[in-house]
Amino acid sequence: MHTLRFTVETSSNGVLERDFTLGEVTGVLWSPAAGSKHAPLVLMGHGGGLHKKTPELLARAHDCVTTHGFTVAAIDAPGHGDRPRTAVDERARADLRQAMVAGETERVASISVQYGIALAQRAVPEWRTTLDALQQLPEIGTEAPIGYGGGITLGTAIGIPLTAIEPRITAAIFGGGFVVHDALIEAARQITVPVQFLLPWDDEHVDRQSALALFDAFASKEKTLHANPGDHRNIRWYGLDNGFLARYLARLDT
Repeated sequence: MHTLRFTVETSSNGVLERDFTLGEVTGVLWSPAAGSKHAPLVLMGHGGGLHKKTPELLARAHDCVTTHGFTVAAIDAPGHGDRPRTAVDERARADLRQAMVAGETERVASISVQYGIALAQRAVPEWRTTLDALQQLPEIGTEAPIGYGGGITLGTAIGIPLTAIEPRITAAIFGGGFVVHDALIEAARQITVPVQFLLPWDDEHVDRQSALALFDAFASKEKTLHANPGDHRNIRWYGLDNGFLARYLARLDT
C-alpha cells in the first residue's frame, strides 16, 4: 500500500493547490484555501497527450472550488504529464501521429481504440487507489459525495469504465472526441448515475453517430446531451449546464 505524499503547496485567489504522489501516480488536489470539511469531491480527467494541469482543466477546477466550495482531484494518466512513458506509450504515440499526418482514418481509429483500452486498464485501478487515499484525508473522509468531472477524449475513455465499476461516483460529466468501441458501449450500459455528455459536433476524427450511440447506451434515467459546433481541438463550449454537478452532489451533502 502506497502513501499519498504532498510535494508542493501553493495558494492563489482563494484556492489551495497541492501536488501529490501516490506510488507511481502523480496528481494534484485543489481545495478552498479557507478550508473545507467533507465537501463534495470532483475527479477530473485530462485529454489524450495532455496532463493534469492543462489550462482548461485548471480553469474548471478553480471554478468548482471558488463557485461551489468543492475539492477537486486530477491525476496524470499513464505515460502522460509527469509520468514516464514506456516503450509501448512511445510507439503508440508515434504510430498515431504518423497515421493522422497520412490521413489514414481507419488506422487512426484502430490505434486509438487499442491504446485507449490499454490506458484505461492501467488508469482505472490507479483512480480507485487514489480515491481510497484521498478518503483517508480528514478534510475529505468517506462522507464526501463524489462526482466525475470528465474531460473529453481520454478523460472520458477512462472515466466511463471507472464510473461503471466505482459505486462511490454518483454523477458524471463525459464528452466525445474519441473512437467509441464495443467495450465502452458495454461499460456505458452499466452506468445509472446522472450523466451530462458534451459532444464536439464536427470532430474530424470521430464518427458523430458513434458518440450518439454511446450516449444512448447510458442506463441513467437522468442524462443530457450538449453539442457545440467545433472540431477535435478547436471548440468553444457555451450554453452548458454549469450547475450539473453542484445539483446532484448537493443532494447527497444535505
